[in-house]
This record gives sequence, C-alpha cells and structure tokens, in this order.
Amino acid sequence: MNCRHCNTPLKVQFLDLGFQPPSNSYLRKEDLNSAEITYPLRVNVCDKCWLVQTEDYASEADFFSPDYAYFSSISKSWLRHSEEYSKMIKDKLGLGADSLVIEVASNDGYLLKNFVEIGIPCLGIEPTDSTADAAEKFNVPTIRRFFGKLLAEDLVQENKKADLIIGNNVYAHVPDINDFTMGLFHVLKDDGVITLEFPHLMRLVEFNQFDTVYHEHFSYLSLHTVNRIFKKNGLRIFDVEELDTHGGSLRVYGCRIGAGHSQTERVIQLLDKESDRGMQTKEFYKGFQRRVNNIKNDLLNFLISIKRDGKKIAAYGAAAKGNTLLNFAGVKPDLIPFVCDAANAKQNKYLPGSHIPVFPPEKLKTVKIDYLLILPWNIADEIKQQTDFLLKDGVKYVTAIPELSIT
Repeated sequence: MNCRHCNTPLKVQFLDLGFQPPSNSYLRKEDLNSAEITYPLRVNVCDKCWLVQTEDYASEADFFSPDYAYFSSISKSWLRHSEEYSKMIKDKLGLGADSLVIEVASNDGYLLKNFVEIGIPCLGIEPTDSTADAAEKFNVPTIRRFFGKLLAEDLVQENKKADLIIGNNVYAHVPDINDFTMGLFHVLKDDGVITLEFPHLMRLVEFNQFDTVYHEHFSYLSLHTVNRIFKKNGLRIFDVEELDTHGGSLRVYGCRIGAGHSQTERVIQLLDKESDRGMQTKEFYKGFQRRVNNIKNDLLNFLISIKRDGKKIAAYGAAAKGNTLLNFAGVKPDLIPFVCDAANAKQNKYLPGSHIPVFPPEKLKTVKIDYLLILPWNIADEIKQQTDFLLKDGVKYVTAIPELSIT
C-alpha cells in the first residue's frame, strides 16, 4: 500500500489490532446466526509526510451505512461544546443572514441547528439516512452524499460557496484525503474560513488511546501532516487551538492560500511542539504496540479475577472505541454480560464482534453490579453524573485507558 496523501510506499507499521468488524455495525438478534464480516485493523506510518493511516480493505460505503448508529446529540457535553463553538465563530467571522455555513458530516443536526435558530443560512452534507432524517427534523437542509471534489463542484455550479465550512470529526473518516481537501478549496469563498476538529495524533500516542483506531478512521492526524495536505490543495492553516474533546483534539482554522487571514503564533508553536516530541521520526511510533498489549492484558486479568471472585460487572457506552477495545481483547458476554447506552438506535441490539447485548441505561436500576466499565472514557465524568445513583450501592467505576483505573 502507498500513502493516501503523498503516494510513498508504506513500510512502518504502527499498530495491529487483529481482525475486527466495522465498529458501528450493530447487530439485530436475527443477525447473530449469520456470518459476520471482519477486516484486518492495521495502521501504518508514512515516513515521508508522516500521515498515520489504516490499511485499505473496504470502502467508506461499507462503514457508513443508511442505518448508521452514531448520533452526535446523545452526548450533552458535545452539545455544549457545539453551542459554544457556534456562538464563538458567529462573532469571530461576523456571520449573518447573507452568509452561508456548510458542515461536512453534519450528522443529526447537532451543530447546524444553532445556526438555523439565529437565521444564518446553512447546509448540511451527510451521507447516512438515519442521521440526515434526524437533522431535517431540526430544519437543517441536508444533502445526502459523500463530500469530495465532485460534490463541491456541483455546489459551486449552484452558487453555494461558503463563508464558513465546518468539519468536526470527519477529516479522519475520509479515504481520499486529497480529494476531500480539494473539495474544501473549491466550495470555499476567496476569503472564507474552514474549521476542522479532529483527535490529535500526539495525544493518541502519549495517552495510549488506541481504541480510537477503527476502520471508519482512515487517518490519524498531526498538525504537521494536515499543514502539508492543505498546502498541496491550495489551502493554508492560519490558526489552531488545542481542545480537550475526545481525549485531546485540534481545531485548525484554514483558508485559501491567497486569503487575508494572518497566521498566529499558535501554529508555529504547535508545529515546534510536535517536532520536539519527535513526531517526524520513526522512534515516536515504536513501542506503542507493546503498551497497547499491556492495556489489553490488564483489562482481561481484571475481568477474569472479578469473575472468579463472584463479582458482577456491566459496561456503559456502546461506543465505537469500546468495540475496538473489547474485540481486540476478545471480551464476550461471559465476562461482560451487557452494556447500557442512551442511543435508541443501539438499544436492543448487540455489539459487533463481541455480541454483548445493549440495553437502555434504566437497566442499571434493576440489576445488582459491583463495577461499571465506562467504555467512552472521554465522557467519563458525564457518565458518572448520569449514573451517580450507583454510588449508594458501592459500585466502582472502571476505565481501561490510558491505563486500568478503578475508582
């Protein structure tokens, strides 16, 4: 395989998580008697542009089906984050009734509904019917297609060039990152702004966040590499913010190369920080597999030990990252009998691979458990608040990443 960005042959393996099903392919009861498709989940590093990327085994259509089960609005903390962003960017760019905001991968309208409410024209681009249906209930106009250069050219023909393009947690999800970025260039006004949010590869490595690796994530991104990809496609980064979301993310601000936005010192400072960490060297990526294996072994030892002691455990959050962890560790219902999740689309289904049943959170009020394993560790505080009724029974919370923790 060659690098998706610069076409250099890939020779450096970063991570091997075995064979896994698509992490959001939740199963119905009748599916349990059928064969389940799995793909190798391996990640390589390009030693020229330093793009970290999964090996190719299937197309994006295989992972983002019409009944896609991830709904952004389920997380209250993410809704707050999106509302705060909407207010900030409106004031920062002076957006108004004559502006156009386009969000790529607009999901269930979790963000654009804020622009609808204040009368700023917007357009969502979302290929999955399940989430697009939800967005339209918020009166968010939605195009049901995958984004790229071809769709961008169609929008330009319709005189729909954007003052602001938003892409939250989508840049890592595109198999052809150059085509996607060229699409951003085409549909952006001459002095328009792009903001992209994505998990920061530096944090992934430093905090052992291997469970954020799954087939839907084709790329794992540093500022250095995104800067290179932007430049190749007629764009430049003029500002960057480090965020706490998803265990440590970046929000980059981009524009056309000839636009009038001045570059901030934060861009240079973060590029220097990445260089100081050695992110453009092979050594930065060595040893990660060993640390990942240790996390898996620690979790398995814990689950087996409490089972031997007669203790009971459940999990919370039927998240994609949880599926990566459970399937890599080979965890089945004998070790974790069930998981709870607030998303209606996941309830009364089964996790891919592990076949652990998913129930509404109310089930935790009807069963006696000793431990609750929080799979989406990035919103652990939110989950603890929602399940604080367990504390009176002495239930302990468990997270596996960045290391096994019991509180």
